[in-house]
Amino acid sequence: MAEEIINKVANSVLEVFDLEDYFPKQPILSIDVSNWLVEGFLLKEKEFRESLKNHDWSQYKDALVSIYCSTDAILPAWTFALVTVYLQPFASKISSGTKNDLLLSYYQDTLNQIDFSKYNQKPLILKGCSNKPVPQEAYVLAIQKLIPFAKSIMFGEACSAVPLYKSIKKQ
Repeated sequence: MAEEIINKVANSVLEVFDLEDYFPKQPILSIDVSNWLVEGFLLKEKEFRESLKNHDWSQYKDALVSIYCSTDAILPAWTFALVTVYLQPFASKISSGTKNDLLLSYYQDTLNQIDFSKYNQKPLILKGCSNKPVPQEAYVLAIQKLIPFAKSIMFGEACSAVPLYKSIKKQ
């Protein structure tokens, strides 16, 4: 008779903290302001304002939106702020920079809202493999939030986790 296979991972006290569980459900979009510049480099205020006024902003409804410039144009400090004025009624979050910058800002906000005390004195795995583009910096933020509570933290998957942290036993 074959010996029964026991799933030790499923029966363990390990808790998994998966950043992918907190990945935004909204669309993640970007706006390249160079599209509204003369030859992609020169901002002429009147034309720029006219382009913004005529743009269909409703396409950004409930989206996370990053604003960036793909060229080396030297832009006035108010450029992204003016784009934000038009975006604000539609987008759920706006950030200047890359999509990665936007996701990092999103994770900062999200992780600040989590009650990490539920992980008090528990062994944790910070899940490392993800199918979504979780920024590397989000793992750095998460580990900082988890350390004050966790008994231990490993990174990866239960079958091949790398130890990262073990709390010092208090005497």
